Amino acid sequence: MNNELLLPIDHIKGIGEETALQLNEMNVFTIEDLILYFPYRFEDYSMRDLADVKHEEKITIEGKVHSEPVLTYYGRKRSRLTFRVLVGRYLITATCFNRPYYKNKITLHDTVTITGKWDQHRQTITVNELVFAPITKKDRIEPIYSIKGKITVKGMRRFITIALQQYGDKIGENIPELFLRKYKLLQKKDAIRIMHHPITQEELKQARRRFVYEEFLLFQLKMQAFRKFEREQTKGSSLQFSGEELSNFIKSLPFPLTNAQDRVVSEIIKDLQSPYRMNRLLQGDVGSGKTVVAAIALYASFLAGYQGALMVPTEILAEQHAVSLVELFSNFGLNIQLLSSSVKGKKRKEILLQLENGDVDIIVGTHALIQNEVNFKKLGLVITDEQHRFGVDQRRVLREKGENPDVLFMTATPIPRTLAITVFGEMDVSIIDEMPAGRKAIETYWAKHEMLDRILAFVEKELIKGRQAYVICPLIEESEKLDVQNAIDVHTMLSLHFQNKWKVGLMHGRLTSDEKEFVMKEFSDNEVQLLVSTTVVEVGVNVPNATMMVIYDAERFGLSQLHQLRGRVGRGSEQSYCILLADPKSEIGKERMRIMTETNDGFVLSEKDLELRGPGDFFGRKQSGMPEFKVADMVHDYRALEVARNDAIELINSKQFWKDYSFKSLREHLTSSGVLEGEKLD
Repeated sequence: MNNELLLPIDHIKGIGEETALQLNEMNVFTIEDLILYFPYRFEDYSMRDLADVKHEEKITIEGKVHSEPVLTYYGRKRSRLTFRVLVGRYLITATCFNRPYYKNKITLHDTVTITGKWDQHRQTITVNELVFAPITKKDRIEPIYSIKGKITVKGMRRFITIALQQYGDKIGENIPELFLRKYKLLQKKDAIRIMHHPITQEELKQARRRFVYEEFLLFQLKMQAFRKFEREQTKGSSLQFSGEELSNFIKSLPFPLTNAQDRVVSEIIKDLQSPYRMNRLLQGDVGSGKTVVAAIALYASFLAGYQGALMVPTEILAEQHAVSLVELFSNFGLNIQLLSSSVKGKKRKEILLQLENGDVDIIVGTHALIQNEVNFKKLGLVITDEQHRFGVDQRRVLREKGENPDVLFMTATPIPRTLAITVFGEMDVSIIDEMPAGRKAIETYWAKHEMLDRILAFVEKELIKGRQAYVICPLIEESEKLDVQNAIDVHTMLSLHFQNKWKVGLMHGRLTSDEKEFVMKEFSDNEVQLLVSTTVVEVGVNVPNATMMVIYDAERFGLSQLHQLRGRVGRGSEQSYCILLADPKSEIGKERMRIMTETNDGFVLSEKDLELRGPGDFFGRKQSGMPEFKVADMVHDYRALEVARNDAIELINSKQFWKDYSFKSLREHLTSSGVLEGEKLD
């Protein structure tokens, strides 16, 4: 952008001190900010043939009044006005609600312009706006801006129009000619003009397309440059180990690797052997075999003479991982230890000493691993399971206990590809998208609350077989605001229902860590047959004997959370079931229930969840780290995101990018956004 565009907005005619302050509150400080303050939606007043209009679409039509208006009243002060309109070859009905005064304004055979929602089935338009004249030749697509205080949409349009008249010729191009030609993109100055003054939907589409690509390309350039410099400046250890010994360990596993596991192992081994530090995210659905992949990586690190650490969010999960690893390495002579807050006294001191001396090969633990007293002799590989459960600082502290160890993050929360390459763009991403052979799909059913007696009878059948069950509730205690089942009430009800037959446990977020561990241990040991819980069981519980899950008020959960909860069952060889108790009122709620009963694929569900909820809600807005785009939408524009990412990777890794003058504006963007220091551009 030209330096003149960085002038304060009071350089625009008509913008005084008071108006400038109001615009500042909308984060508009410079002329550049103003001309890039794009509309958040557009009102389309352009005329279209009714044959091309979809059901319930908002449209503008022009036609002749073909019948006298009929006014009817219903309820208190509520009215309906209907009249017939001839629009081209169509005779349709127009309906106005609560505007009785229109009756005296509508005259037979007069031309009117109507904007409203089209009902294709009834051939009716519900009137939002009615103009008693033919449409004028003004712009038929009107931009609508987000505004504050005394600034009006009309005023905003005027300021932007004047700004473009005064400074429009100063707008420079920041996308290289190479890409403009390759993707047939509009020049920046033309695209800006169209965004503020569109004439047709087609040119608006092309202007938007240009800015979608620009936003994604600039964002991905930052991500890929950051990744490149992080990688090259943080030298890792090129692990040297015997491929034959690693292969022997893989052959010793009780089951063959799936194709997906095999592919992911190859990606990780390649990273371990490279001179750069591994920074990889491993995604795999519940039960897809991530632990085995982690074990192979840890063994490769051991063969190269390094120690490995596996950090998990809960003590019970740490114990389960430790037991699994001890079993897998039983014939290979590794010293595997568990470190958690419950390991105390002499035993703790002994483990810490062995770790510092290098006698411990693999340490499994909770947050206890990041305490100051924990020191490694030669830490080569750090694996964090359910990485989103740990803060960035916690993950960093563990990483800093070695000299640039390789890092592998694991998650059983399937993240849609579009989010993975955006939020985790500085990482390499591996996906296990195949389940081990022989695993039975969990049968999922959607039931209404009035069917509870039948569901409890079904639960009892499973308990009689010696199995166990979860019952999940959204709240801990009764709430006046929300009419949803709560864990304490449900626990009381089920304890009475199954008294003298089965023991019912209760777990929720207000219990201390020790209390939660105690309840889960009782459930793991089958001393409790039925566990009533809030979503604290969502991650990190492995009870193969549990075959039944009932989720109360399931419509209150997102698809990804429902899938995570469902993943607590189906971990053994027996058929498992999940019952969704729900009476959803909204279409989105009903759609969630339908999708859950149709697929067990976490990645399919995560994509659907993203479509239904949006990217901010998927992670939770506060801690999502989601980038804010003015025009681009990661969900709907995911193809453009993929293209921009590939272009960014190619550019950052090419020598031409760092020398060629045609890429100067993109390099300047990296400098101005703080990714590069100025001297690195030479």
